[in-house]
Amino acid sequence: MSSSIQTTIIRQPADGDTALTPNNKSAEVIHENRAGWLMLAPACILLVLFIGIPVALAFVLSFTNARTISPNPTRFIGLNNFTRLFSDPTFWRALLNVAIFAVVVVPVQAGLGLFLAVLINKKVRSSVFFRTVYFLPVVTSMVVVSLLWMFIYQNDGMLNQVLEKLTFHHWTAVDWLNNPQTALGAIIVMSIWQAVGQHMLIWLSGLQTISAELYEAAELDGCDAWHQFTNVTWPGLRSTRNMILITITIAALSLFTQINVMTQGGPRDSTTTVVFEAVRSGFQQQEMGYASAITLVFFLIIMAITAVQRRITHSN
Repeated sequence: MSSSIQTTIIRQPADGDTALTPNNKSAEVIHENRAGWLMLAPACILLVLFIGIPVALAFVLSFTNARTISPNPTRFIGLNNFTRLFSDPTFWRALLNVAIFAVVVVPVQAGLGLFLAVLINKKVRSSVFFRTVYFLPVVTSMVVVSLLWMFIYQNDGMLNQVLEKLTFHHWTAVDWLNNPQTALGAIIVMSIWQAVGQHMLIWLSGLQTISAELYEAAELDGCDAWHQFTNVTWPGLRSTRNMILITITIAALSLFTQINVMTQGGPRDSTTTVVFEAVRSGFQQQEMGYASAITLVFFLIIMAITAVQRRITHSN
């Protein structure tokens, strides 16, 4: 006669063990949340100090006649700054210049960066050298780059000399930065050259996340290089291209340093941008209320453009 004996072993907690009761679990969660907030606190404080407070201050000042140095007290003037802003031809010219800059720079800079990234993504010799060369302008100060290109764009600068030799002395020297028809284009070319290396590296990081097995499968299916790019590479770069699109657009809309160093908004406001106009109104003309109104309106425009871009990129 056989019988099965079922033995149940119940482990009793030792003296040093701590039972995980509901109270202990909640205490542990509270401790973890507290530690997380303490780690997040420095970033939150900096965010409030350098973004939150300036935005709130700009919002308040935009409805006043505040000046940097004035014996008269600041007073509330309602929508007068905005009325003046929307009737100011300089603001509309600055907005047009920024729009032209963004429309040209965003696709050209993104496309050129992708082209260079695809080239140096191949396992060939000297690829590290070319990555360094393409990225070198990015780590160089924009002020230094702007000063360098000012010399290139002069009447007797390198660009005119090269064009003169290429055309066998039939080229007439152009003062690129002092001509209203060429000044903005010269800024666009220099800006693309300076920042294309940064976006090349971002594209390159995205390319290296695509599995090599997908390319092998495409080759087995008889796909050539172009079809591999359209069917494997481009879909695999969806998140990368969305980020690049947004970052290039914001950088293009906030154009300032090149203008401040190279042209000061001239000639005849042909290179004036919204950010430069806000800085000039606030610090040179000392009209902080009007400059705050410019900043607030431009902030809303950028937010609207970014929202549209996010909607378009997430729907594709």
